[in-house]
Amino acid sequence: MHKLRYLTGVASLQLDAAACLGCGLCQTVCPHGVFVVENRQARIVEADGCMECGACAMNCPANAISVKPGVGCAAYIIRTWLKGKGCSGGAGECC
Repeated sequence: MHKLRYLTGVASLQLDAAACLGCGLCQTVCPHGVFVVENRQARIVEADGCMECGACAMNCPANAISVKPGVGCAAYIIRTWLKGKGCSGGAGECC
């Protein structure tokens, strides 16, 4: 999934490990493999892969995950994939 990065270090994704139940739903619903669950504990392993769709947060029964959808340009990334249009300027001009 490394080739699907647009910007690095901007995802708003956060995981409260103390609240995590280790159910694995975040790992199951994440389209980019951002999470891994080991020993009944979730971990973020690919934060820059997060497109901030919010699926993990919406499905977390413990509310241990927070993300602000759209902050990391998820809409731009999806539009680029679907329509093949890219950004002509710097990163600040795309979002």
